[in-house]
Parts: sequence; C-alpha cells; structure tokens
Amino acid sequence: MSLNSLSLHDALAKVRDAPFLLDAIRASDALIEAAGRDGGPYAVRLLTQAVQDPDDQLMAIAAVHGLGAVFDDGAGAVLSGLLSDRRTFLREHAAWALGSRVPRLDAIGRLISGIADGGFATVINQRALRRWAQVTPDHIALALEGALLGADDADRRARLVETMGLVPGPVADAVLLRVAADEKQAPRPRQAAVAAIGDRMMVGDAAELVHRLARGEGELAGVARLAAFDLSGLADDRGSTGPGLAVAQLFLHADLDRELSRAGAGDNGGIATMLVRLGDALAAQPGISRVLTLSRGSVEAAVDALIHSCTGHVLSPVPLMAEPTDAASAWPVSVAAERGIRRALTSHGRVDVLHLRMADVGSMAAAAVAARLGIPTVFTLAPDPHAVIHALDMTGALTRAGFGVVDEREHYWFRTGLVARLAAGAQHRALFPRPDLREQLRDLLGIDIEADPGGCTVVPEGIDVAVSDRAREQVVRFAGPGLGEPRALNELAELVAALPEHRRGLPLAVSVGRLHRVKGMATVVEAWAADPALRDRCNLLIVGGDLNRPSVDERDQLDRIAGVIAQHPDAAGGLLLPGHRPNDVIAAWLAAAHLGLPGSVAAGGVYVCGSLKEEFGLALIEALAAGLPVVAPDGGGPATYVEEGVTGFLVDTRAPRAVAGGIAAAFELQGKPGADERVARARATVTDRFTLQAMAGTLAEVYAGVTAPVAG
Repeated sequence: MSLNSLSLHDALAKVRDAPFLLDAIRASDALIEAAGRDGGPYAVRLLTQAVQDPDDQLMAIAAVHGLGAVFDDGAGAVLSGLLSDRRTFLREHAAWALGSRVPRLDAIGRLISGIADGGFATVINQRALRRWAQVTPDHIALALEGALLGADDADRRARLVETMGLVPGPVADAVLLRVAADEKQAPRPRQAAVAAIGDRMMVGDAAELVHRLARGEGELAGVARLAAFDLSGLADDRGSTGPGLAVAQLFLHADLDRELSRAGAGDNGGIATMLVRLGDALAAQPGISRVLTLSRGSVEAAVDALIHSCTGHVLSPVPLMAEPTDAASAWPVSVAAERGIRRALTSHGRVDVLHLRMADVGSMAAAAVAARLGIPTVFTLAPDPHAVIHALDMTGALTRAGFGVVDEREHYWFRTGLVARLAAGAQHRALFPRPDLREQLRDLLGIDIEADPGGCTVVPEGIDVAVSDRAREQVVRFAGPGLGEPRALNELAELVAALPEHRRGLPLAVSVGRLHRVKGMATVVEAWAADPALRDRCNLLIVGGDLNRPSVDERDQLDRIAGVIAQHPDAAGGLLLPGHRPNDVIAAWLAAAHLGLPGSVAAGGVYVCGSLKEEFGLALIEALAAGLPVVAPDGGGPATYVEEGVTGFLVDTRAPRAVAGGIAAAFELQGKPGADERVARARATVTDRFTLQAMAGTLAEVYAGVTAPVAG
C-alpha cells in the first residue's frame, strides 16, 4: 500500500511507530495527505488526541500539521486555541498550520501578540498574516494598529510596524506614514516604517517624507536613503551588464570583506572565506561577466554599494536591521532580508542565476525574491540538518519525547521542510562528493537523485592553493620571533611564548572553525585534556570564535571548554585559544604546525576536526594542502578525500576518546618513514581535485546549463 493512500488511523501509526526521527518526519507528509483526504469531525478528534500526547512531542507536531490540512472549521478552532498553549513549540507549529488555511478572525490577535513577543514566532506568524492580508487586509491592519496603541517597547513596536508593511491597502499606508513622520517615536519603529514605505513604492506625502529624511544624518537617514533608492526606480533602469552571465550567491550570516578579517567569528566559517575567493574565480571564467556576492552588512555599506555599482566580482551588503546573531536565531530578519536581497538583485543590473547554499533565512528569503523576479536558482543540496538530527537520535540526545522543546531552539522540522522546498524549486541541484551520496540522500532526505540525474551535478569545493604556497614560503623564510615579518608567525610565536617554559617547543594539534556545538571544538579540547599522554605530547591550538563579544553558541562552547579545563587543570598550560583570525593568518599557522617555528613550535603537527557532521570540510582541505595529517569525522565529505592511515584518520567525533585516539594515531604517523611521500600525496589530492579554479569551472558549466534556452 502506498503511503499516500493510507487511512488517517494508519498514517498516525506510521508516524508513531517510525524507527527513527527522520522516518517519522517524512511519514508526516502521508499523515497530512490523509488528514486532508479523510477530513471531518472524526479526523479532528483523532488528531487532537495526538496533539495532547505528553510522551511524544514529535507526534504532537505532526498532528498539528495534520489539523492544518483538515477541511473542517473544528480543526481551525483547535489550531486557534493552540496559539495560547503554554508549550512554545505547539504555538509555533499551530501558527504555521493556520497560515495555509482561510483567515480566522479569532486567531488574528493571538498571531499579532506572538509577533510582538519576537523570536521564531515572528516569521511564522508574519507568514500567516501576510497570506491572510491578501483576503482581509483592513481587518488585519486595524488589529495591528490597535496592538501598536498598547505597545510601549520599541522593539515590539518595530516588529508590529514591520508586519504592517506586509499588509496591502490604504489603512496600512496611513499608519506607516504616521509612524515614519512621528519624531517622538523610537528609532527602530520609524526605521521599519520608512523601509516599508520604500518597499511599497508609496507616493505623495510618504515619498516626500522619505526624501527629506534621506538628507539627514544617522541610521534613520541611511534607511531613508535605501527607501529613496527603492522609490526612484533606478534598480529597474540599470539593465544588462553586457555579454556573459551575471551570477549571484549569498551567505547572510557572514560579514564579508575582501580581507576576510572576520573569518571564524560567529557564523563566519569556511563558507564565508570560500565565497569571497570563489566569486573572484568565477568572475575570471569565460562566459561569466559579473558575480554578485550578498552578505550581511550595515545600512551605510549597503548605500555605498548601490552608489558605486561596478563589474567583476561585487560584494553587496544586505542590511538586516538587527544585531548579528547565530543562524538558529536569525529567522525574524526574514522581512528585512527579502527587501535587502530584492534591492541587491535589482540594483546592479541583470542577474541570470542565483546560487543558494543552505536552508537558512537567507536562502528562504532569496528563493522568494528570485521567484518573484523570475531568476532561476541552483541549490546546493546536503543532508543538513538531517545528518545532525540522525546523529543526535543515535546518541539519544534527541528523542521523540523532547523533540518539540529542542525544536523551539533549532527549528529542525521547519528546516527539513525548507530543504525540500528549496530543492524542489531549484532548476539545478549541486551535490557534495561522498562515497555514499545516493544512499545518504535517500535515507536521510528521502530524495532519489537517480530519478533526475540531469538535474544534479557533483561539485567538489575547493581552496586557493596559492594561499598555502605563500604561507609555506613565509615559514621557510622565518628567522625567529621579533626578527621581522610575517606578523602572523610572530603572533604565533608570542602565543607559545606565553605558555609555561616546559610547553614551548612542542608540536601543535590544530583545530580551526566556528565555536558551535556542531563543530565540536569543546569535544576536541575534552579529548586532548582528558588524555595525559596526549597533553604531554603536544599543545592544542583552537582557532575561531569572537572572544570579546561571543554569540550564544560561542558562549556555550567557551563555557564547555572552561568546564573541561576545570576538570583537568594541568591542561590549561598547553591550550591556546586566540579567537578568530583572517584566513591568511590561519594558513601561516597551519604551515608552521607542519614545518615548525624555531624555538616555539616543533615540526610534525596534526590537524583535528571534531565536527558532528561535515558536508565537505574546507578547513580539512587547507590542512592537507599545508602537509598536516588530519583527524576527521567518519561520515560525510571527508571520507571522499582522507586516505585512512596515509593522509589521516576518520573517527567517531561524537566520542572524545575516539578523537583522542585519532590525534595520537596522527602523531604516530608523523614519526613513521615516508613522511615526505605522504605530504606529497595529500597535496596532490588537493591540487588535482579540490581547487577553487576547478570548482569555478564546474559551476560555470552548471550556470550555463541552467540559463541556456530550452530547445523547442
């Protein structure tokens, strides 16, 4: 029997009896289909019972979405009531389900209250009201206006004003103009109103106000200048950029700059470094005239980019009107993201194809904009967050009973659905290389890529090998601490000099990446610190994170690291934790770990990656190019390029003892004959298969295929 022909009772059983969490999430599709087909009061009663199951939060979420598909007013009443449930995850999923139904007047006030409160509910509730506003705009606008009258907090008011900007019609127009013109208003609500006026292309008094504000100073003036640009229609007049494709790519969780100065801080990981250098490599490809890379940035930087439009590789900031935050908490910036992405994609001339790389708020917003503008998309399809869900399921860290509570923070259910939507909406899908690619996509995502082989291309990521070459030359020429450039090597020597005397001159175990639970930095520290022999053998260098202004995720990892050191105080003398560094500095430090620094670092270091999952692993590739044997996760991308016992070791990174064993084995490998041959083999792996230039060439072919006219 097909899952899509199951009765509602049997579909519920499929979700309840699924052996793994991912199986249950996929089975919910059949549940929703059965609920929509069977319908009626019986379905409402059955699903309501499942929602109230105290021992299975995943089942409760599936049942909420089942209620969303039931064509019965009773289902709508249950969902509306759930908006007041004490359980946050049920309120969020109820709002999500309501968004696909006809408007309910009794739910509007509760949805608005959730928006004012902030968090993930903001984007979900805005989605529902945005859809309903196409049917009953005045009712929603009046309800929002009433909520504004009772809201004193500036951030709450800003969220309500932003939502008003999504509601069509004269009632909303009048409120937006009034808020924008009110000098007694706090800055945030006025900025939200001004941004909405530009987005709505309002005329008359509203346009006059925007232009007047744009002549002022401060952030409100900057927002007004962006709104004035929207009102001017200049974006529509810039036309073509000449022959060759115009390609756009984005990563909104990074503050990108040419110098890559923020690499490793917050969410500025390997992908941020890669996109800057990939953009340069793509712009040099025959058939590509311009590359537009969108990232997070300030209002001032966005205005500057609009004024100084240029060709080649262009960095275009998207102002998100919020403080930088981690990816899991960034969903409420979706409205600002859409407006900024739309502006960027229309301000620099024609865009022929847009490449989306992950299921996050940026890709969600960009896909919506691309659909409206008719821009085809390429989506890099990877089992994320599916691999994390499965890994946590296997360790018992994520269970059906507690799934909803975890989902409040990680939004796993929403993200798995977003992956499916982005993949389905893309004209082509890029895939990471891995030995079990087809099986993993089938088992984790439920996607059969063999059904559409022409719609997928394996695209190995790559690095700029020249960066590694320059770093190696720097180390070879380095005369010693304080004796000249390069500054990066002097800094490393100073870090080591601050250690106890008996720790100086030891080799390094190095790990580079974001301070995030998925990256496993605290696990690496635990593996090293808990093994006395390993501690005596090497110092541990952890590179990444903003130590001065840590994010929530960074703070969590730093606290875990501090806890490990408290348990193993002797480890404190060998741990180097300098925070994030630019990519060229990291390259120099990797080269130094391999070749050594006189009086500071012994040659023969190793590299360790503690990630729970690694879709590809650019930092690992950089370490191999530097000549370091690597310790890497035994799942995902690393298995395609790490030769076990030759260039490194694949271990279960969920287990600190396994990580420690891998580090020890990598050091043993360094002491065996044939080291030069192993280094040459590792480097050949990189230069033959994983360069930026090769990646750019493959992608250029993909983009050309996506944009080629279809033969009639």
